[in-house]
Amino acid sequence: MSLASLYNESDCPISFELFPPKTEAGLESLYENVRKLMQFSPAFFTCTYGAGGSTQGTTLEVLKQVKEISKLPVASHLTCVNATVEDLENYLDQASQQSVDYIVALRGDPPKGSEQFEATEGGLRYANELVELIRSKYSHLGIAVAGYPEVHQEAPNAEVDLENLKRKVDAGADVIITQLFYDNDDFYGFRDRCVSAGIEIPIVPGILPVTNFKQAMRIAQMCKARIPQSLESQMNRAGDEAEQFNIGVEHARQQIADLIRQGVSGIHYYVLNKSDAAAELLAGV
Repeated sequence: MSLASLYNESDCPISFELFPPKTEAGLESLYENVRKLMQFSPAFFTCTYGAGGSTQGTTLEVLKQVKEISKLPVASHLTCVNATVEDLENYLDQASQQSVDYIVALRGDPPKGSEQFEATEGGLRYANELVELIRSKYSHLGIAVAGYPEVHQEAPNAEVDLENLKRKVDAGADVIITQLFYDNDDFYGFRDRCVSAGIEIPIVPGILPVTNFKQAMRIAQMCKARIPQSLESQMNRAGDEAEQFNIGVEHARQQIADLIRQGVSGIHYYVLNKSDAAAELLAGV
């Protein structure tokens, strides 16, 4: 099933995002968690790769195994960082040969030690250019792009950020998957702005439950995501990690229930290669 038709023909499909582990033990744990996640009938799995494309080979191997385990479509992240157009095409050729179904097309974060993104000589500068490349030469691949309910950290304001998103959509994206957020009002405001800008493709909220507050704070700071004061206060009062886990899962459960009531196109779960939070969360939604 194409990525576009998946959201147009299914009732709030869910997807899970993975990342390539660094060890064999990590890989085995990941595959076991994929098997556990299958009980929730996901529509597809996605997999990221390391900064600057450092784990692209592992990403493709993970997706090959996940596809064999799940018999579902799989999506690879792809960024413009440290890549020429030839590099990008080589990766897309490999992905196609390994039956990757979709691409999450991203510009990518600046390499470590750099304050701003700079295109590689012979490479691409913006995500919309990557979308254009995929759409023109790899039309069999579905394309997801990123949206930012709280505005991309490099965008000067929400208006410019939305203009950048519109360019990606106009270049041929099938669906928007958002950065994580913890206040649904941020998502609804973003969705309303997208509609006003003439964006008509599905906008899928990305959810990451706060199960470890220190870890969540680090991730939120990197993404410039706001943790509501009420949630932060509960976490600070929590006696141990188990209590933090329960608080975070309950907050995410309420988020998801409200998002479903408001008619979202689907839900994308950032599971951090684990199944426990997702299992606890999905069992109660």
